[in-house]
Amino acid sequence: MKFLYLAAGTAALLALAACAPSTAPASGGGDEKTGTLRVWLYDEPNRAPKEKVVNEAIKQFTAAHAGVQVEVIYIPTTPARHEKFKGAFNDPASSPDVAEYGNTDLAEYAAAGGFADLTAELQGQDMTPDLLKSAAVDGKQYGLPWFVGIRALYYRTDVFGELGLKPPASIAELTETARAIRAKKPDLYGIAVGGEYTFGALPFVWDAGGDITTLDSAASRKGVKAYTDLLSDDICPPQACVSLTGGKTVELFAGGKAAMGILGNFSRSAVDAGAAAGKYAVVPLPGSAKGSIAPAFAGGNNLGVLKNARRRTLAVDFVKLLGGKAYQGKMYEAMGNLPTLTAARDELAAKDPFLKPFLDTVAKGTRFVPIDPAWVKIDNGKVIPTMLQKVATKQATVDAATTEAAAAVKTAFGRS
Repeated sequence: MKFLYLAAGTAALLALAACAPSTAPASGGGDEKTGTLRVWLYDEPNRAPKEKVVNEAIKQFTAAHAGVQVEVIYIPTTPARHEKFKGAFNDPASSPDVAEYGNTDLAEYAAAGGFADLTAELQGQDMTPDLLKSAAVDGKQYGLPWFVGIRALYYRTDVFGELGLKPPASIAELTETARAIRAKKPDLYGIAVGGEYTFGALPFVWDAGGDITTLDSAASRKGVKAYTDLLSDDICPPQACVSLTGGKTVELFAGGKAAMGILGNFSRSAVDAGAAAGKYAVVPLPGSAKGSIAPAFAGGNNLGVLKNARRRTLAVDFVKLLGGKAYQGKMYEAMGNLPTLTAARDELAAKDPFLKPFLDTVAKGTRFVPIDPAWVKIDNGKVIPTMLQKVATKQATVDAATTEAAAAVKTAFGRS
């Protein structure tokens, strides 16, 4: 028997975390060439498609490595994952060799010293520098970006056709189009946007030349205004939309209640299962300049090797296999995960035209959150959603809300 599959429940995660030492990471790494390679992968609501691909990779891997077994533990993506990883960093006995982790968790884990520097092993990867940076801190590569999630503009082709509208090519056209749809079809939101949709709002800020670390700049304020202008009675009423998350905007568009939505490539299956199925198309989210593309957040997950790994060489080999072109393609077919490797994306684009707007967005350049443990504080503290909601509900002006948010960001970075 060459591979094992285990699922860890939340209670088990907490138990492991509770017994883990709170000291600095131990040095428990090694480079054994046989035995059991331990792998942690994120669980999924429907794990079967992912597990099928992973099993295929394991079969190939163990066939090429005599005397090696692979044990996979599927861990929840709940907040408890942070404590589980910290436990593994501090206790070699509970540490896997390979782990999947969210790229927004990278700064926290790198600061804890938990992952191995794979810069030398991962040189020459076939992906854009923007994507490669999502797994790097201070020039050191702490994992291989496994897949990326990119958002673009979904729109209802039937509604646009009926009203004689064209897909918007600028933020101004997006706003005007959304307003025109709402006026003619008051049962629809012109576009589904949310006050708690951080990654829907950030492209507007980035396109204007602003950033998370400079929310009180003139450029950031321009972007915040452009986004919150959509949270209005004549587009997406604040009383209904101010509390919407990204997931809720997907539900609205998929359910046929919105004419447009800023959704990810990973939202396709949800839309195809709803009332909007067969009646939508996708274009890149436009920027302020006509014909431009707003920078998208490059979300996604990485595959890394823990510093405590007992089988480092085997771990790196497994990362390269599961994160390689063939299995990135298989993961897209199974899960809809957009490959990070350029060759894998190009190959899929030739087969599936749906990917073009997302790939065009990647080609124009993506952005990322600050690679710093401060981001966790900013995100958990809902600094950006609070700012958006105060503007949308007129509790504060754009200047006042961004000033308050900028102060919270500086505090998170320890700069105030």
